[in-house]
Amino acid sequence: MSHLLAPERVRVPLQAGDKEGILLELVELLATSCGLGSQRDDLYGAVLERERVLSTGIGDGVALPHAKFAGLAELAMAAGVSREPLDFGALDGRPVQLLFLIVAPETATGAHVRVLARISRLMRDGALRDRLCSAEDEKAFIDALAAAEHAT
Repeated sequence: MSHLLAPERVRVPLQAGDKEGILLELVELLATSCGLGSQRDDLYGAVLERERVLSTGIGDGVALPHAKFAGLAELAMAAGVSREPLDFGALDGRPVQLLFLIVAPETATGAHVRVLARISRLMRDGALRDRLCSAEDEKAFIDALAAAEHAT
């Protein structure tokens, strides 16, 4: 899963101060790195629409916003750490600081679900969440995620 992230798809810290701004910031990272700059608004709309259906705040300060998008050739992910915890309407009512945006082509349902499940399992580890939230930069974030992935 960490193979889906590159430093240009990670931001530590994210700069926006609200849920919609954070989602837009993650969409911009992904759209730019995937060559979807001209479709950024459509991608953002897809992410917001999914979020309106049900919050993607899974608890323990983690959110997994996700969407399917026809303009994407393969599954892609962006991630980041919010400067301040945000109200995300999470299942446990706690604010969110750690975010992973997953976007898949319309036809990649299996891969989409597998990545969501894998991140959910990894995020059960409080020590990993702490390492990711305290990562000094994008490379440290990716390295911490990769190390945890290879340890399981």
